[in-house]
Amino acid sequence: MDSNLSHLDKLENQSIFIIREAYSQFRDVAMLWSIGKDSTALLWLVRKAFFGKMPFPVVHIDTTYKFKEIYDFRDKYTKEWDLSLIVAKNEEALGENMGPTKGKFQCCNELKTVALKQAIAKHGFKALYLGIRRDEHGIRAKERVFSPRDEDFEWDYKNQPPELWDQYKTKAAEEEHIRVHPLLGWREIDVWEYVQREKIPAVNLYFARNSKRYRSIGCATCCSPVDSEADTIDKIVEELKTSRISERSGRAQDKEDDYMMQKLRSLGYM
Repeated sequence: MDSNLSHLDKLENQSIFIIREAYSQFRDVAMLWSIGKDSTALLWLVRKAFFGKMPFPVVHIDTTYKFKEIYDFRDKYTKEWDLSLIVAKNEEALGENMGPTKGKFQCCNELKTVALKQAIAKHGFKALYLGIRRDEHGIRAKERVFSPRDEDFEWDYKNQPPELWDQYKTKAAEEEHIRVHPLLGWREIDVWEYVQREKIPAVNLYFARNSKRYRSIGCATCCSPVDSEADTIDKIVEELKTSRISERSGRAQDKEDDYMMQKLRSLGYM
């Protein structure tokens, strides 16, 4: 890679290479779009990789408990970017009043993991692009760029394929599907600096109001804001240079059980 390239250029080039490599191997693919900063940056990269077009659908796993701002942002940019959007819900669980009061693990598993499994089975996806990063959570640090899931959509975090010198496992067995993680090596500040450079839109929940802002967004019932005066992208970037607060410190499911994310992800969670 050209040593004269900036840090962001190198990250962008590597991510676009991964995006195109995955698409050359799998055509029954989709991208998961949580509407957060990471998945929106990934969506931007995919569109850039394919010259402004999205050659495959984007999937939003809708628990029905998301912030209103997330739905508004989703609907606005689905139209503006001409996206083929699939909204996936676990209708059976919702019909039985599944929600946060049932417990964070059960709620996340039913409304996110099971809903995702249902969408994969319904549409026959062989690969999914996700905007996760290793630095966001300890269990995600165990991930690979091309990460296989078995016939039950489960992830064996103790038995991951080696990835040496950017050599990826790009083949899937008949009963497997692959999760593709083009942002895995990015950091939170990298994403925001890329958003800043590319002028990528972001949900306004990320920007401080009344000295509070959200570092990580998802279901309104499970996210809390952090103290902050960063009401612009420039200020967010500067804040992250000195912040010692965990990115997911406002996520309730991360606090309920030290191993909750590991359990959820082993079952097929994002």
